[in-house]
Amino acid sequence: MLLQMLDYLGVAVFAITGGIVASRKQLDIVALLFFATLTGIGGGTLRDLLLGVPVFWVENEWYLLVCFVVSALVWYFAEWIEKLSKPLRWADAIGIAAYSVMGAAKALTVGDTILVAILMGVSTATFGGILRDTIAREPSSIVKPEIYVGAAFAGAGGFVVLVQLGAPQILAAILAASCALILRGGAILRGWTLPGHRIGTGSDPG
Repeated sequence: MLLQMLDYLGVAVFAITGGIVASRKQLDIVALLFFATLTGIGGGTLRDLLLGVPVFWVENEWYLLVCFVVSALVWYFAEWIEKLSKPLRWADAIGIAAYSVMGAAKALTVGDTILVAILMGVSTATFGGILRDTIAREPSSIVKPEIYVGAAFAGAGGFVVLVQLGAPQILAAILAASCALILRGGAILRGWTLPGHRIGTGSDPG
């Protein structure tokens, strides 16, 4: 049940971010619905296609209904949502935390290896946001120096490691998602970054 709720949460908060982007660009209701749905289900769709399992929202239409409800809420309350502190980035952070765990958990349930499970968690947590930013022609967080993919990796990796060590799935999910959220939250509030690659001062990149 916890993993199911994390899945719904991931879809909902990513749909919010898609809706906010569409609202800021003053798009119509159909375009807003498109952005919210694409962002909400994008990461999970990639995960299921790569895993070779039925796509989650095709089997369960509640995921689409979640996106539709979120779209309506953003359409009518976008101005109020924008008054919150950094709503887009915080919704994205919650989505990363939830979806990194859910993506890894689903890969483990179908019998994939540890490394594949971690990769599925990372891709599930980031792909929807990448699609949103690419289509909206916005700078993607994935190419910014602050922690983004690293938070998804920590969530997915933490969950997989804890499960392999024998921790209950519920405890592993809570701890891993919290770790991902803390890392991403630190990036938002404090500008946390990981060391970036530096070309040697004596080399000539051409």
